[in-house]
Amino acid sequence: MGNPCADFDGYRQFVVVTLQQLKWLDGREIERSERIQALQNYTSVEQQIREQEKAYCLRRAKEKEEAQRKLEEENEREEKKKSGPGFDGHWYTDIHDACPSAIENQDYLQVPETQEEQHNTKKSDEIEDDLAFWNKPSLFTPESRLETLRHMEKQRKAQDKLSEKRKKMKPPRTLITEDGKVLNVNEAKLDFSLKDDEKHNQIILDLAVYRYMDTSLIDVDVQPTYVRVMVKGKPFQLALSTEVQPDSSSAKRSQTTGHLLICMPKVGEMITGGQRTPTSVKTTSVSSREQTNPRRKQIERLEVDPSKHSCPDVTTIVQEKRQKPKRMESRPRVGPSEGDADLEDNPEVPPLI
Repeated sequence: MGNPCADFDGYRQFVVVTLQQLKWLDGREIERSERIQALQNYTSVEQQIREQEKAYCLRRAKEKEEAQRKLEEENEREEKKKSGPGFDGHWYTDIHDACPSAIENQDYLQVPETQEEQHNTKKSDEIEDDLAFWNKPSLFTPESRLETLRHMEKQRKAQDKLSEKRKKMKPPRTLITEDGKVLNVNEAKLDFSLKDDEKHNQIILDLAVYRYMDTSLIDVDVQPTYVRVMVKGKPFQLALSTEVQPDSSSAKRSQTTGHLLICMPKVGEMITGGQRTPTSVKTTSVSSREQTNPRRKQIERLEVDPSKHSCPDVTTIVQEKRQKPKRMESRPRVGPSEGDADLEDNPEVPPLI
């Protein structure tokens, strides 16, 4: 099925007689009675098939010539659209200098409403042409298939041009509103973490930038109230809760993770050698407070007369015995008593404890 010869009159009978071993044709079984009847009418059927074949060959030759002529005309039409007297296919003359009314007519033609009407009309015409092409019956020929392929390719190119035009007409991203409000934008789709380092009085922004990305593709801009990073032209902007010092900020790549680290010192305290020193603004504020509240400097204490103690002093009830160190204590000297007359004292014998 789908073969152009299937449209010939008597083609089934011709195929049944020609192919004796065929049992099924076009999803239908070939019965014995049908084969016998086809054999009886084979002579007339064969002559009819040969005449239709000749007519088909002549028709196909005309169709090929017509398809070739249409293709040449379409190519010429496309070349005329692309080429022209000017570099972009338009005429450029000086008639506007002599004819000021032509400028008014041109401005009138370029009114947005007129352009929109023209665009809608052109679009409706293209839709009608497309429907007419697909509703046209197919001839099942190589030329018709090539024509279908060219039509689909033309539609694809028109769709690509339209998408490119939409990309060019895409409005720029709003980073700061008209009233000065800074917006948080992450068009680059980066993972980040914001850390408040109170020890060094600074804010650290960790951006997960790809390790293999070149540093020349990254642009960092630190402002007192926000930070902006452009990665391949795509913005990443983050509003800060506290004011920072842009001149003292630094941006560098981490040696371990490859992330972009942006260190932004806060305003109000200066970092000098790891020690924080208050600024003049802070000292003046503290001194003004001390001047306004002089009573806070005086410490009030409760004093009691020691002669009016009503409770006894318990600290002197128990006298602690002061113990001397063993080295300082003298050992008792053991000697002979008066009652022992027979005892002889030998100096070489050590004393008894």
